[in-house]
Amino acid sequence: MESEQLFNRNGYYRNGYNSITSASSDEELLDGTGVVMDFHTSEDDNLLDGDTTSPGSNYVMSNGGGVVSSTTHLLDFLEEPIPGVGTYDDFHTIDWVREKCKDRERHRKINAKKKESAWEFTKSLYDAWSGWLVVTLTGLASGALAGLIDISADWLNDIKEGVCLNAMWFNHEQCCWGSNETTFAERDKCPQWKSWAGLILGQEEGPGSYIMNYFMYIYWALSFALLAVLLVKVFAPYACGSGIPEIKTILSGFIIRGYLGKWTLLIKTVTLVLAVASGLSLGKEGPLVHVACCCGNIFSYLFPKYSKNEAKKREVLSAASAAGVSVAFGAPIGGVLFSLEEVSYYFPLKTLWRSFFAALVAAFVLRSINPFGNSRLVLFYVEYHTPWYLFELIPFILLGVFGGLWGAFFIKANIAWCRRRKSTRFGKYPVLEVIFVAAITAVVAFPNPYTRQNTSELIKELFTDCGPLESSQLCQYRSQMNGSKAFVDASPNKPAGSGVYTAMWQLCLALVFKIIMTIFTFGLKVPAGLFIPSMAIGAIAGRIVGIAVEQLAYYHHDWLVFREWCEVGTDCITPGLYAMVGAAACLGGVTRMTVSLVVIVFELTGGLEYIVPLMAAVMTSKWVGDAFGREGIYESHIRLNGYPFLDAKSEFTHTTLAREVMRPQRSDPPLAVLTQDDLTVEELQVIINETSYNGFPVIVSKESQRLVGFALRRDITIAIENARRKQEGILLTSRVYFTQHAPTLPADSPRPLKLRSILDMSPFTVTDHTPMEIVVDIFRKLGLRQCLVTHNGIVLGIITKKNILAHLEELKEHTEPLASPWYYHKKRYPSSYGPVDQPRPRQHHVQLVTSFPGRHDDEEESEEEVVHLLEGRGSAL
Repeated sequence: MESEQLFNRNGYYRNGYNSITSASSDEELLDGTGVVMDFHTSEDDNLLDGDTTSPGSNYVMSNGGGVVSSTTHLLDFLEEPIPGVGTYDDFHTIDWVREKCKDRERHRKINAKKKESAWEFTKSLYDAWSGWLVVTLTGLASGALAGLIDISADWLNDIKEGVCLNAMWFNHEQCCWGSNETTFAERDKCPQWKSWAGLILGQEEGPGSYIMNYFMYIYWALSFALLAVLLVKVFAPYACGSGIPEIKTILSGFIIRGYLGKWTLLIKTVTLVLAVASGLSLGKEGPLVHVACCCGNIFSYLFPKYSKNEAKKREVLSAASAAGVSVAFGAPIGGVLFSLEEVSYYFPLKTLWRSFFAALVAAFVLRSINPFGNSRLVLFYVEYHTPWYLFELIPFILLGVFGGLWGAFFIKANIAWCRRRKSTRFGKYPVLEVIFVAAITAVVAFPNPYTRQNTSELIKELFTDCGPLESSQLCQYRSQMNGSKAFVDASPNKPAGSGVYTAMWQLCLALVFKIIMTIFTFGLKVPAGLFIPSMAIGAIAGRIVGIAVEQLAYYHHDWLVFREWCEVGTDCITPGLYAMVGAAACLGGVTRMTVSLVVIVFELTGGLEYIVPLMAAVMTSKWVGDAFGREGIYESHIRLNGYPFLDAKSEFTHTTLAREVMRPQRSDPPLAVLTQDDLTVEELQVIINETSYNGFPVIVSKESQRLVGFALRRDITIAIENARRKQEGILLTSRVYFTQHAPTLPADSPRPLKLRSILDMSPFTVTDHTPMEIVVDIFRKLGLRQCLVTHNGIVLGIITKKNILAHLEELKEHTEPLASPWYYHKKRYPSSYGPVDQPRPRQHHVQLVTSFPGRHDDEEESEEEVVHLLEGRGSAL
């Protein structure tokens, strides 16, 4: 079969040629104007065409016969670049090898010209520094937008509970900063801040006030959620979700026009604030990566080096993803490692430097804005001063087990729900679904103070260690003197008070609530991150375990495990540390991150002392999660959406061969090929109109089906349209040729059309006996779109990334061990080869049959295969 569509899932379609020139500016952001590729040299031309005569007004060609002269004036448009040739359609995969060749050719031209004049030298300097300029602009924009989102989300979140009378643009904390009437126990209450009950009913306390605040909380939550989903649905459907699965797919070489456009950036920024403020169980940290990548994509169009090369553009997007994580967690180094470990597909050393610089610039801008007023980049930055002890590795590892179990359960439950959403009528009404989930969330969350507050504030409270300045219920321990409540340091010699026990059961309810709602929230048609909800679930579980171990050490300090290191009156248990370890374990269980996650949490705490507990918990969560499935949540959503993504982390251990995976197979149509010099424009258009494949192998002739090269469907279409538009004389009967010189033509023939410059003279090929393990490795490391399968230089079929993904999915569904390779079985032949004595007829295709079909099986095994070329008309390709 011809080169298959690399991607064709429900809900998407491929536009025709007219869409290439009429694409909106949003679409153009991910598909720059390309340049012409020419992989041949003069030596190649001579070897192929058997002629050393230079082309001129009279062309001489020797093509397997005598030398013939032609006086036809030849049309050769493609000696100069044609706009559109070398670019890609929407929902297609880029050719990494071709893009790198284009970049090397551009670099050689710049170096060759820079000594000609001062202007050319200046242009070379601009080209050399353009990479640093684009990542600088990306870091500046990412930091500024992150600060704006943080400030706006905090303000809108507090609007659900009340308003500041002095200045409406102040949130609750800022409103009470200048008040002299606050108390230590109730530092969040001041006359300047009015709840909705106090503003409407004139009273702050009582059942009526509670009901009024309850109602206004639900009203604002539904309003924010409704506005967010409507903006996404009407203006930018790509603004929904976290964006990380799509970013991973785009960085692997996939084209999704508009996904990183200016409208997506604008709507994502606005709706992210609204979605976070609505109280849904989601976070803004994941979508910040999408926002940063939108900035990087837009700024890359200011520099031709990146706007005209899709592979170079993805280097900018890798740096942008690092900047997004940097501003999300205040972790520049963790952002670089996140980009390297989790999202990037191609990550050269210079991209590592630029990613670090972009993360540094973004963190500096966010620090300058200081959105939280604490001189920190995140709300839940903490510092611990109590060391951990060896015995505590046991509860830390148990938290890792919980994180792995939670991650495996969440992935399976969320994917099952998302698959059901796609297959039922419920998924056809995304607005109603968002409103329904938001209503349930608001109704259930308001009575519990730990679910009512912002999730980032909840994590901050759970991470914080108890001290003299903390007034949280989690820090209400009893004094040994009189048994009354006192706000003292949380240490084993202080038993838990009633406030701690109240907080414990409230946290248990909050844990169940967060687990259930996060499953149904991730995947809604609003911006929704998963980092913060996962961390909140782990922090709740960790704080509960920490308090339990703390009280165990108080009441049983004479046990052997506590006697040696936990003396009475000393601070030896830090419940906040358990919350931090639990948060890392749960996030690792969901995403399967390891190194980058440990570094991110390390940068949150600012201390190296807790690296070992974090590493133990994160690795345990990964091992437990991998026991139930190796895919993280992002890889699972990539597979659910059908994106053509080859995960470099997975291993191919099967024994299949290239001939078993290539197309065509036995039940497929024959392989359509183009001959190098005996097709007409009409015949070529018939092939293009009657097929939907992305490219065609070019062979020498129907008698000698040896491979010459590979021509892309898009390039052929654009070249023909451009020839008809710019030159008269191109008719349906005009000869199309891919050779250096024109074939022999009668004097009255119409002008031929030369398409050699769009021909890839060096397509990647493998033999039919190549193990698929090697083929998959080639696709992963070189980023191929397709690979041709040959036998003794004759093309047999083609393998695309879609074929490999389908093959991997088919192998994954097998429950029995795979059979041995086909060559171990005497009667087993690949499905693309017809049975012995009965070769399946195909036009312009290669059939491999034994030399003497009548022999026995034992003799057939030892005979060499010979190639039989099937007869057929030239137009039936």
